[in-house]
Amino acid sequence: MPSFPDAARRAVGDTRLRRNLAHATSTIRERRAGAVAELDDWAALREAGKQIKDHVLADLGHYLRLLEEKVTAAGGTVHWARDAAEANRIVAGLVKATGETEVVKVKSMATQEIGLNEALAEEGIAAYETDLAELIVQLGDDRPSHILVPAIHRNRSDIRDIFRREMPGAPAGLSDSPAELAEAARRHLRAKFLSAKVAVSGVNFAVADTGTLVVLESEGNGRMCLTLPETLISVMGVEKLVPSWRDLEVFLQLLPRSSTAERMNPYTSTWTGSTPGDGPRDFHLVLLDNGRTDTLRDEVGRQALRCIRCSACLNVCPVYARAGGHAYGSPYPGPIGAILSPQIRGIGSEVDASLPYASSLCGACFEACPVAIDIPEVLVHLRARAVEGAGAPRHPVERAVMGVAGWTLRSPARLGLAQRAASASRWVVGRDGRIRRLPGPLKAWTDTRDAPAPPKESFRAWWARTDGGRR
Repeated sequence: MPSFPDAARRAVGDTRLRRNLAHATSTIRERRAGAVAELDDWAALREAGKQIKDHVLADLGHYLRLLEEKVTAAGGTVHWARDAAEANRIVAGLVKATGETEVVKVKSMATQEIGLNEALAEEGIAAYETDLAELIVQLGDDRPSHILVPAIHRNRSDIRDIFRREMPGAPAGLSDSPAELAEAARRHLRAKFLSAKVAVSGVNFAVADTGTLVVLESEGNGRMCLTLPETLISVMGVEKLVPSWRDLEVFLQLLPRSSTAERMNPYTSTWTGSTPGDGPRDFHLVLLDNGRTDTLRDEVGRQALRCIRCSACLNVCPVYARAGGHAYGSPYPGPIGAILSPQIRGIGSEVDASLPYASSLCGACFEACPVAIDIPEVLVHLRARAVEGAGAPRHPVERAVMGVAGWTLRSPARLGLAQRAASASRWVVGRDGRIRRLPGPLKAWTDTRDAPAPPKESFRAWWARTDGGRR
């Protein structure tokens, strides 16, 4: 993937994409605001979610061992995966052990993160997405662009064309009516649900003291995958724990309102191990690290592990609304992706080193986050790491400018002189009140924005002249 600025530049030029994103994000944003406003204790719930997550992260080893003990006692098998490659090997091996060559999948960010579908394909195993939006992405040989609505960049006519072209058995006269599209997907998937012997899921939450896994979804496809197959394999990031059912209650209020703007989730499936005669005979839980313990060591960056994948930050972000999810080069787009991906993958690549800059630092993401992740704080923190880290590119002009700025700001006399010089230059550099193009290396700033011209008079000069406004 190219760096974010390069990818975003192309995306911003796609007017159809921007129109689709603007309509979808504004609609979700308005509905979420109404759902949240119904609760007088939303701020208290948000603080409770934050504290529960921080408590788990502070004692993660204990809760993971407890979860393993409870899952094993309930008849499940727990596997530990250090990274994506190990997780993919484990899942592929478990599927091969059943003798099957097909699996049905519940929508899962963790399996997207590790590239599971592609890894299974290399082993001769076909993975079928059953979430409607994920199905659209898969049939279109596309990539997800949103955490909650992976096909948010597609409109109804796009989806109709994809179904007509790629979906086996799609009606020849299929229209772009939502009802017809949903019915076509339902008929296509029904045979898969009834024939599949193996399912793969993610995990929204895991209750440590009972070993219970929880999946939240809106369509019922997840329920079919979790109950009908003979073998169920669940891939879970190690941070998805809550200590008890009482703690889970908090997140069952926070997540639906923040994601789909619903008062409660339509389909909340829970299972504990395996039970003879009820659901899958074999249950396997794959606990995925993949950079999470490294992230946990960072006192500022670790708060990204609170994320409950609600996507509220994407829907309020002005950068995401214009650039879309593909520009982030990660399964995790938007503000949360800008802080999560560089931590779990490292900032060695061009795209990951650029992601902390994919923000205006307006703070809307922090206000929307149901677990109070201070995304702007982490972004600034990661920018410092990107600049100061080993192998980071050096920018001598920028460093020289910052050095001069520091020298100027340390002296009131020098600051005053600089302000007077800046005011005098306004007639040259910004005659209409804006600086459209700065010279030399500084033009990188004005390539993407207008800079305000210096005012006729600085605040310090105004204060001295008016005696603090009294004259």
